[in-house]
Order: sequence, then C-alpha cells, then structure tokens
Amino acid sequence: MATVVTLLHYDFMRRALIAALLVGVAAPSIGTFLVARRQALMGDGIGHVALTGVALGFLLNTAPFVTAVLTAAAGALLIEWVRARGRASGDVALALLFYGGIAGGVLLIGLSPGGSNATLLSYLFGSLTSVSRGDLTAMAALTAAVLLVVAVLARLLFAVSYDEEFAAVRGVPTRWLGSLLAVMAAVTITVAMRVVGLLLVSALMVVPVATVQLVTHGFRQTLLAAAAVGAVTSVVGVVIAFYADVAPGACIVVTTIGVYALASALPPLRTRMAG
Repeated sequence: MATVVTLLHYDFMRRALIAALLVGVAAPSIGTFLVARRQALMGDGIGHVALTGVALGFLLNTAPFVTAVLTAAAGALLIEWVRARGRASGDVALALLFYGGIAGGVLLIGLSPGGSNATLLSYLFGSLTSVSRGDLTAMAALTAAVLLVVAVLARLLFAVSYDEEFAAVRGVPTRWLGSLLAVMAAVTITVAMRVVGLLLVSALMVVPVATVQLVTHGFRQTLLAAAAVGAVTSVVGVVIAFYADVAPGACIVVTTIGVYALASALPPLRTRMAG
C-alpha cells in the first residue's frame, strides 16, 4: 500500500496512469477489428504517417497533437482507398506511404525551429511522464469518441471486418464503414503516441487481441476482454516502469507480450475456457 501511495503522490504519475488506462482500453478495441480484417500491421503504417504530422506541427509552430491527428487520418483514408481498389501494386503503394511518412517526419523535424532529434524520439518511443493536463484532456475526448463509435456501430463494423463482400451484398455501406474504421485507427494511434510511441503502438492494438483469442472465440467476448487486458497491462507496465526506472512505453509492450506468452503456455486453461 505504501508503494502505491508513493506512486500516486506525484502529479505526473497520476496523469501517466490515466493516459495509460485510456490507451489500454481504446487501442485493443480498434485492434479487434483490424485483426479481423487481417490488417494487424496497419498501425505501423499510420504511425509512420503520424510522425510527419508531428513534425509538421513543429514546422508550422502549432500543436503537434492536432496536426498528427489530421495527417494520420488523411494517411489512413489513403491506405483504405488503396486497399479498396485491390490493385496488384497496392502493397508497393502502401510501402511507399509508410516509409515516406517516417522519412518526411525526419526531414520536417530537421527544418523546424522548435524540433530536434530528442523531440522526435519522444514521439517515436513515447514520453508518458511528460503528458500534460491539456494532453490528457485531448486524449480523453478522442478516446471517448472512439469508444462511442465502437459501441454504436459494433455490429456493422463486425460485419465489414469479418466478411466484407457478404456485408456489401446485404446493403451495408462497406466503403463508408471501412473509411470510418481507418480514421478511428488513426485517432487511436495518435492518442497512444505519447504513451507507447508511434513505433510500438501497433503492439498494443494487436497483442491483447491475440492473447484473448487464445481463450475465446466470440466477437463480443474478444472485444471486451481485449480492452480489459490492454487496460490492465498498460497500468501494470507503468507501475513497473516507475519502480524499475525504465521506459514506460517499452515496459507496457513487454508486459503485454509477457501476458500473451503466459496465456499461450497454458493449453489446459485455454481448452477449459474455450469449452
């Protein structure tokens, strides 16, 4: 109890715990649909594009958080457009977008007067302890928007994610929902960049979902349990990082992967719970 009190004594740690909890819930919620669409690595691509948005914010002397959201959303829509066209060269176009995003970020941060390599690293790998009250307010608002969309449109997003062609035949607006899901993924990644960093955010979107899929197969159970696993591992990772004096973002991801490894090593438990 004393150690918990010591942790909560610091304002920056209280903000860090709340930020980790928000991201831990939101990232797997969107990740459930991305995994179902076989787009588990989409978070990496959007993260690269978001880096350009961060650098653009410094170059224009405006809030990097805002420009990152807008740039990531535009990149996500472009990714969805390329995917929907289904061309054979689509993967090449996506690769160009991914690498162009991170290269553009490095280039623009070098041209901006308020940016530096240290600033760039804080967004690449996270800077959880530097989350301000303003950052936390923006993160809470965006997380609430993401969860509201998931709650209202869960059935339609489920249909589009698991069988897009069948959903289109049934009259579901698959193009619109696919674009909405891409934008929600971009928003989630932007929210998470201060917690785990743009290079690690995809792990928090995918690994909790993969962990839950070891023990359950229902969509609703997977969605809720993945959000719970993400929330717990994110908070636990922050606590471990505080006392071990290590990077919080990396510690959260390692903790999440450790839970996956533990779940995969217990086949009798998986069989019993699946039954």
